[in-house]
Amino acid sequence: MIFGCILLVCNCCYSSLSKVGVALPYSRFGYQSHISISGSPVRGVETCKSAAYNYIVVSVHLLEMNSKITLFIVKSRFFVHFASNRYLSSLIVYVKKRLKMVKRVTCFVSYQNKAQVIETVKGLKDVNATGKIFLLATDASAEKIEGCEILTIDSLKSTETIKKIALNSDSEYTLIYQKESTLMLGMFAMERMLKIADDTQAAMVYADHWQIIDGKRNANPVITYQDGSLRDDFNFGSVLLYRTSLLKEAASGMDVNYKFAALYDLRLKVSQKGKLEHINEFLYTEVENDTRKSGEKIFDYVDPKNRAVQIEMEQACTRHLKDIGAYLKPEFKHIEFNEGTFEYEASVIIPVFNRIKTVRDAIASVLKQKTNFKFNLIIIDNHSTDGTYEAIEEFASDERLIHLIPERRDLGIGGCWNAGVHHPKCGKFAVQLDSDDIYSDENTLQKVVDSFYEQNCAMVVGTYMMTNFNMEMIAPGIIDHKEWTPDNGRNNALRINGLGAPRAFYTPVLRSVNVPNTSYGEDYALGLNISREYQIGRIYDVLYHCRRWDGNSDAALDIVKMNAHNTYKDRIRTWELKARIELNKKR
Repeated sequence: MIFGCILLVCNCCYSSLSKVGVALPYSRFGYQSHISISGSPVRGVETCKSAAYNYIVVSVHLLEMNSKITLFIVKSRFFVHFASNRYLSSLIVYVKKRLKMVKRVTCFVSYQNKAQVIETVKGLKDVNATGKIFLLATDASAEKIEGCEILTIDSLKSTETIKKIALNSDSEYTLIYQKESTLMLGMFAMERMLKIADDTQAAMVYADHWQIIDGKRNANPVITYQDGSLRDDFNFGSVLLYRTSLLKEAASGMDVNYKFAALYDLRLKVSQKGKLEHINEFLYTEVENDTRKSGEKIFDYVDPKNRAVQIEMEQACTRHLKDIGAYLKPEFKHIEFNEGTFEYEASVIIPVFNRIKTVRDAIASVLKQKTNFKFNLIIIDNHSTDGTYEAIEEFASDERLIHLIPERRDLGIGGCWNAGVHHPKCGKFAVQLDSDDIYSDENTLQKVVDSFYEQNCAMVVGTYMMTNFNMEMIAPGIIDHKEWTPDNGRNNALRINGLGAPRAFYTPVLRSVNVPNTSYGEDYALGLNISREYQIGRIYDVLYHCRRWDGNSDAALDIVKMNAHNTYKDRIRTWELKARIELNKKR
């Protein structure tokens, strides 16, 4: 099999000079290429090597058109011979036919039934670069498809399956199609993916694509992979094109047999060896059957029924962190809680903008708290225009309420938090409450503060329940983040998409870090940063009711906003990953 391409370009004329350019595979693939010219003298042979494209270009200037040319590529069984110019056109046709035999991609397609896969197979066969097509079937008696081989597997996500793919792929690239619905490749889509993979020497390429949802075609752009893109639910789309040599190398290093995490494990291992290249062009169409809102999908990782899956994902991620030097041992700084002088033991911080419908309930849930310490409520009104200011002022007679209106007009939620935390009346512990939400009962604040001392931590995260506006529980219900463990929680935090709520902080530590001035992901950034050195405490009692309603900022995000959020969180993880690697180097 020829790795690379063969190009024959002929500028034929009946003059005494013609030029034939031939591009042959470079010998790095283990093939040698030779060209011999006999008959008439030649003006010269010009040769140049291209590392990017992995071929040798040979230009031969012939002085007489009846010169005999012999091209021979050792081991490829490709042989061309012609004796005079009148055979040149036949040679070109022959070379074009031979080009169709250059099979650069072995394809592996998830196979549920013949009707589902037949059009996908047809589309792949129409691509000249497609070599063998393997159908991955969990049913050993699956119906055979002409021109395809069936591989019986236990699951697409198992280590056994990945090793079968590595064993059976015998071409330069390996395509894995993950969905059990019809794949429709765009015009020259495979060729485009191959070109980008060749040009960039990528370990894997993936692309933007279209999705058919309820019969309607929708654009589904994906985001660029970063070092910190460690979420196991990172959306690559359903078509993954791997460089086979790196896939095989990664598969050979898989020494844990996963049932669910093997594709994730493969991606992490391959990312250690090369770049995962995003092609921001719409190259194919897939059918999407998961039509849940974004606000529902983001909680899959905390769903109890997915616990076995999450344990494996954590194991794969932890191994990856160890491989790249980012793993942190369970060693934490001790806190004495005696830094600074505070009038109040705790302050509840509520940033708010235009929440006339919910802010009264949030304030009331704080002021009814029963504690054995002194606390206050700092509410930062970010220039509301809907009557929120007046609603807050209804509670002005309670001296525990501090109503701040920032002078600045450029503050996000994080900036408002900084205004509250750096206020001279802020307590020793700063406790979060969103303006949409309420504490579950009058003991929440006491439980949070007690946990700082009991668990010796710089940050405490509780458990919350999703409800509708009428306080009735809705899916996914109780979010307790029981995937967290004291020993490995801060490592696994780089994989998951959030830490939970409500969140509370030891104020001196929070002031030393400061909150990113954003309105999304600022709490997650704090958790990662603080956990680098300090323990994070957990409370598994429901402390907080998170109300979902039409006005929520994250109840149902469109793809553009969701991508922006995920890109930012991946960036946060990337910064933290680098910081942890540097920290380990100094130890």
